[in-house]
Amino acid sequence: MPEMLTLAPGIQVPMPDDGTQIRYSQDEVDAVLQFFSFLCFGSNEWAGEPFVLADWELEAIRQFYGVQAQDEDGTWSRYRRFLYDELPKKNGKTELAAGLGLYHLLGEPEKRPRVGLFSSDKENAAQVYEAAKYMVEHTCLGQPEHDPIAWAVDSRREIHTKFGGILKVYSADAETKHGYSFSCIIFDELHAQPNRRLWDVLTAGSNAARRQQAVIVLTTAGDDPDRKSIGWEIHVKCRRILAWRRGEPERELDQDDPQWCPIMYGIGVLTGDDQEKIDQLDIYDEKLWYLCNPGLGKNLRLKDFRAEARAARQSDAAERLFRWMRLNQWISTATVGWVPVTIYDKTQWNRPEWKELNVIQRRQAARDYLMGKRCYGGLDLSKSTDLTSFVLVFPPQDGLETWVTLFWGWVPLEDLQERERRDGVPYGDWIRAQFVTGCPGDIVDYTMVEDTIRQAAADFELVTLGLDPAMSWTLSQRLMASTEDDGAGLEVIEIPQTMLGMSPATKKLELMLRKREMLHEHNTAARWCFGNVRCYTDTNENMKPTKKQSMGRIDYAVAWIIAVATAMVKMPKGPDINEHVMSEDWSL
Repeated sequence: MPEMLTLAPGIQVPMPDDGTQIRYSQDEVDAVLQFFSFLCFGSNEWAGEPFVLADWELEAIRQFYGVQAQDEDGTWSRYRRFLYDELPKKNGKTELAAGLGLYHLLGEPEKRPRVGLFSSDKENAAQVYEAAKYMVEHTCLGQPEHDPIAWAVDSRREIHTKFGGILKVYSADAETKHGYSFSCIIFDELHAQPNRRLWDVLTAGSNAARRQQAVIVLTTAGDDPDRKSIGWEIHVKCRRILAWRRGEPERELDQDDPQWCPIMYGIGVLTGDDQEKIDQLDIYDEKLWYLCNPGLGKNLRLKDFRAEARAARQSDAAERLFRWMRLNQWISTATVGWVPVTIYDKTQWNRPEWKELNVIQRRQAARDYLMGKRCYGGLDLSKSTDLTSFVLVFPPQDGLETWVTLFWGWVPLEDLQERERRDGVPYGDWIRAQFVTGCPGDIVDYTMVEDTIRQAAADFELVTLGLDPAMSWTLSQRLMASTEDDGAGLEVIEIPQTMLGMSPATKKLELMLRKREMLHEHNTAARWCFGNVRCYTDTNENMKPTKKQSMGRIDYAVAWIIAVATAMVKMPKGPDINEHVMSEDWSL
């Protein structure tokens, strides 16, 4: 890590590698604080009362406005461009944004400042406008007796100044924002952005005509993040920046981005979004509530938290809302997430002798090592035009101390670029890495699937193959039929993708992964499917993957669960065989 410069108590920046001179300016901070001394609160029960900055707001102002860099002409300007505020709801983000918007409209030495208020929903952005409007109309900024310098135009949701500046609510239509030169951009509830287009248009090169453009981001944690959204991307970026600045980088190659000033509260920043660490937290510990909510005990009342905590103990839905709204945890509120992808990453199967091998060589080495060993299979054919997956699970046996998984997959080659665009993944790269096999034409070639399964049965001791009868009756008949080459046919059983058919194995696989009892070969396509899984749960705490509610294709994960279900059914003395499953009619 580079040398850190301590500019003031609590203010540290990495030593610039380009020789840029950095300083802390208390005068700049005082200018912001003095401006806020003229303001009042603009909403809720404190509307009209003097604006008293909370401790977290004071820290944000010090970190963002106090750090300056010297320009080529010898003048000093703000070093950081992005102020990222991620806090649970009702901690005062809207009030702070309104005040900072007015400061950039009236307090900074910008010629004809333009402050833009943006959100995924124009009405959300209007909340910041309404608070700013109230501040103008109820202080010396806009009152007639004080020679007003600002006024609101409600019909256009604009605040104008006598100096030519304007603060305005804009729609989320990205195409109309090209060419604007904003002195300040306020982005409300970034987590709710449906895509990254608006963010990219506003931030990519929009500061060229402004000496020190400010981008102020206000957001809570998102519900149901898909790990491809701009909200999740910026959340992770800022979380890693903070970890790096603490001297605890999350990844070896992480580094600082001096343009960013993250101010973050919540479970995500406390745990690094590591599900294992999250699971260890007591969400009903009031000390945790205070860590996640800097406004608790001030504008947030403890008795309200306690009431919501009591409700959370009684309902999974209420618990998810409590985690999301009160503890700022990124979480799905519609369906239940399955195993976090971090667990998948930690259970990758690697042997010391494979360290220097590339991905294709490692794939073959894994198969060579498992040659002749006992295994159980799972097949998810899906639709003939989509991703099809085949999985083998190997239980502990001679020469194998833990469960191990191998993956195969197929995708049609015709219109591959369109499939990449639709699914947002590099199928072409995956084919070259042998994570997926390309099938000529516009459908998955079931003959190729059958040949692969028969080859697997020849290479390994494939005891039984499980599959969903709804999609694969014809193929199962062919696999069970004997051939001249292998003599006897393969034993095939039905594992229906119902709650009864999938729940025991879904829970079993999750348990084995969390306990590091199930390892798997490296396969990026399988990882993508795994991370997409969302599960449906019933009132009896049964669960199974749901393709309709998941974030993308989950075929590898479904085939994996089917393989585990097959093992649970067929292993005579398997570990923790679910008696309920064994007692039911599985239509074998």
